Amino acid sequence: MPDSAAEVTAAGIARLAGVGRAAVSNWRRRHPDFPKPVGGTETSPSFALADVEEWLRAQGKLAEVPLRERVWQLVAGHPAGAVTALVHAGCALLLVRDRRAAWPALAAVPDERLAEVLPVPLEETLTERLGDERAVRTPSVTELAPSVPLLRGVVELAAADATTAGRPATTGAAAQGARDAFEFLLGRHLDANPRQYTLTPPGPAALMAALAGPADTVLDPACGTGALLAAAADPAAGRPAPRALHGQDADPDLAALTALRLALSGDADVRVHAGDTLRADAFPALTADAVLCHPPFNERNWGHDELAYDPRWEYGFPARTESELAWVQHALARLRPGGTAVLLMPPAAASRRSGRRVRADLLRRGALRAVVALPAGAAPPYGIPLHLWVLRRPAPGERPPAELLLVDTASDHTGGAATGRDRLDWPAVESAVLDAWRPFDRDGALAETPGESRGVPVVELLDDDVDLTPARHLPPPAAAEGAAQLSGVRERLTETLRRTRELTPPPAAGPTPGGLRRPATTVGELARAGAVVLRAGGAGTAVPGAPVAVLTDTDVLAGQAPSGVLPEAPPEGPGEEPVLLVAGDVVVPVLGGGSVTRVVDQATAGAALGRNVHLLRPDPAALDPWFLAGLLRATANNRQASSYASTATRLDVRRLQLPRLPLAEQRRYGERFRALAEFEEALRQAGRLGEQLVQGMYDGLADGTVAP
Repeated sequence: MPDSAAEVTAAGIARLAGVGRAAVSNWRRRHPDFPKPVGGTETSPSFALADVEEWLRAQGKLAEVPLRERVWQLVAGHPAGAVTALVHAGCALLLVRDRRAAWPALAAVPDERLAEVLPVPLEETLTERLGDERAVRTPSVTELAPSVPLLRGVVELAAADATTAGRPATTGAAAQGARDAFEFLLGRHLDANPRQYTLTPPGPAALMAALAGPADTVLDPACGTGALLAAAADPAAGRPAPRALHGQDADPDLAALTALRLALSGDADVRVHAGDTLRADAFPALTADAVLCHPPFNERNWGHDELAYDPRWEYGFPARTESELAWVQHALARLRPGGTAVLLMPPAAASRRSGRRVRADLLRRGALRAVVALPAGAAPPYGIPLHLWVLRRPAPGERPPAELLLVDTASDHTGGAATGRDRLDWPAVESAVLDAWRPFDRDGALAETPGESRGVPVVELLDDDVDLTPARHLPPPAAAEGAAQLSGVRERLTETLRRTRELTPPPAAGPTPGGLRRPATTVGELARAGAVVLRAGGAGTAVPGAPVAVLTDTDVLAGQAPSGVLPEAPPEGPGEEPVLLVAGDVVVPVLGGGSVTRVVDQATAGAALGRNVHLLRPDPAALDPWFLAGLLRATANNRQASSYASTATRLDVRRLQLPRLPLAEQRRYGERFRALAEFEEALRQAGRLGEQLVQGMYDGLADGTVAP
């Protein structure tokens, strides 16, 4: 079938040509021969990919479509949808990976015949690799017909990836190329549909696999896109590779994608099925070495009524509101004696009264070994600090352990929740967890680290609530700080207050004769004249392995250092260049209706400009940056330049006004504005230190480390 079966949106055309969407809109208006829409809607039309490529080449706007972008457009524009396209692509890649010698003969077949001859070798390959009963159904001739251009393209992409950096086209390189090609397409699809899937990020997935330890057989009963099973089989982790990977998911599409992803990633025996795990377990006789699971949270319709007498409820029948405890017991039921399960759990599961009897029995019998509180932002839902439960199936006759390990990584000293979703110090979190778990797992006990970890006697937890929330059983960090640290905070506060007094502005003088009612100009006019460069933030990627800090709108409003991190460039190559700050830039948040500006100093220079922040880079021969920043903060200036929606206020930076003053006069005002900014920062610092001292005194008096 011809390539014209694939369609592309205006956003896709922009990516193909390396321009913005506005440029595509201009082309459609200015060029009568621009391809006509073939689908989509009036507000979001789609165009035939082949027609677009031909037009771009004829206009000299495209020398050659990048292979990765071309294949992705074939996936995104597939008539049967992106998921079907990914499944077909994965099947072809698996065929190439496992039967590399067979593809050249198949590739020589004309397009109209290729769809007819592919089902037989695909069926043989899928059966050999995934078993007779599997989540991936062999596509029919009719289903494969629209995918022929995609299949040729994805095999070409795998071959290109296999020879990257001069690797020879060996069997191992071909396997790696097939894996990389599928991971790229799957990752692109997941990124394009963030609200459609609940993903387990790589950091928590790797930590869960590390907590489970080496395992010959691994099960994920709610496998989603296969992140946990892929982490368990990751050769970079330094563990022996599992022999068998088992997965099940209620979504047939996710089950199929996971099966192909795992089969392309290694040589383990992969068995993945679609179906409701709790109601129709696909592996009732399995005894796995490890179970990893990120179950669905707060499910009321998990089978409470029809599963009342299920033998899996060895530790008590879960309440209707305790679906997570049903998944916990399912995981334990599928472990061999001594096997380990690690589940990502909502924090409420550790304290809800409806689950206290099950929690108590898990403790009494030694099945629950650790509860770890992760920082908020570690995994979805990102707004709450999720928990990891580490469980172990007791061996017959084994004496239950005397302690439960509790770890809290949500506090500042582990780089946790205080730093937010996009800027977690994940290596610090992972180290804190593993440094506590490994000695506890080995010795059955752990020395107490205030505020971070403790081995708690089980008998202390078996009260009326059986509340296993780590923060409620760990001594506060203040107990380790004591009066000495509070004295240091007090000294810093005293010095800051002294400096604040020195920086307090002198009494205001009388009004300026005539005020600043001089001829005015706008930022937009200054930008057109070249006196200032105006840029918006939010785009761009960093080179892998070279992280770049991001100055966010929150940072500007709070007067703090850049706290974000620029995402790494995708595997296909560098994306759009970020806007990097230089000393003397003036940054302005555009949302919220506040009047805040900031002049970038040397400490902030080099960071990238974040979303909802605009940058004004003045020509030093025409504009003083402090004069510019000070005038832009004026309340009246912000009011006249703001627009209002039903739920937000947005600042139009181009409409902000400045009086026309000689540079020497600007600098005189700029020095005063700079002094006000220093005074403001001193006040802010004094407030932070004051809050820290007050809370530390409360904590110290409460825990006895500070005498009354």
